[in-house]
Amino acid sequence: MIEQVIDNLKNQGIEINSMQIDLIKKINDAFYTNNKLAGKLKSNSSYKSGFYIWGDVGRGKTLIARSFFNYLKETKIAFHYIDFMQSIHDELSKLSNNKNPIDLVAKNLCNEYKIIFIDEFQVEDITDAMIVGKLLNKLVKMNVILLLTSNAHPDNLYKNGLQRQAFIETMKIIQKSLNIYKLEGITDYRARNIINSKNDNSYQVFNDENIFSLLKENFTYSVIKDNKFSVNLKHFSCKAYSNEFLWLSFNDFFREANGSRDYIEISKKNEWIFLSDFKICNDDSSDIIRRFISFIDICYKDKTRVKFFESEAVLNNLYTGEKLKLLWDRCCSRLHEMQTSEYLI
Repeated sequence: MIEQVIDNLKNQGIEINSMQIDLIKKINDAFYTNNKLAGKLKSNSSYKSGFYIWGDVGRGKTLIARSFFNYLKETKIAFHYIDFMQSIHDELSKLSNNKNPIDLVAKNLCNEYKIIFIDEFQVEDITDAMIVGKLLNKLVKMNVILLLTSNAHPDNLYKNGLQRQAFIETMKIIQKSLNIYKLEGITDYRARNIINSKNDNSYQVFNDENIFSLLKENFTYSVIKDNKFSVNLKHFSCKAYSNEFLWLSFNDFFREANGSRDYIEISKKNEWIFLSDFKICNDDSSDIIRRFISFIDICYKDKTRVKFFESEAVLNNLYTGEKLKLLWDRCCSRLHEMQTSEYLI
């Protein structure tokens, strides 16, 4: 299976490095025999019931874990962490009148699946923290194989959270049960794909279909093509979103009554922000440009990745007025820097 996984990654344009090969071999050696899950190897005292793969974004964690996951024939399911927790909350709500509902949720999952893959494991909410550690421990005891990917080591999850010590105690048991592997590397493959993306007809000039295809190729989970998203209990226009990105229309979004508080939340919650549908503005539409400048200032400060689906020439001349010239000149400088590989990677 090692060769199949490596070939699959190469077909996706991944230049395999030594750390990735090491991880691929470790997963294969731990669990797979003749392309099938080896099962719980009780004779092996070093047996672990899964893998917790962590490291910086775009290093191939999801690609490697999913490549193994896809080859297996056993009963299995894959989640993004946010979707996983939403499904758990839904189940707990249905079972709220039962004693020990977490036990019942774990039993139901165990009855249905031998392997559970949870991508982007990222505990941030106290309610989730009090549930997820207990649930994963029960799944491990029931011999469910877990594949988890995260940007953080288990010790660094739920930092500064309420009742964190109780959560850390449950995760210590998880750490003993799973192989903890840090995947390092210098290439952010998702960023590279997005930065180098080109329209078939003209560089950096995309229509909606091209953009949506690009997003589907690079973001595995929950790409929702919609015209509304929520932030700070308000609804605004968008083209699409997922747990990791937000795609906005410049011409629609910045005409709406949004402001810096909304931009802070958007910047904080999204790994990527995509902008399209640019329209040249003058002093008659200075309110649009003022919002855009504030948005860019916040994203720049937070080092948020923003992909502009427009030529640099159009972006440089997006504002033709005079009232905001000093602010716009600074914004132009930031727009230029935010399109460079150095900024995006």
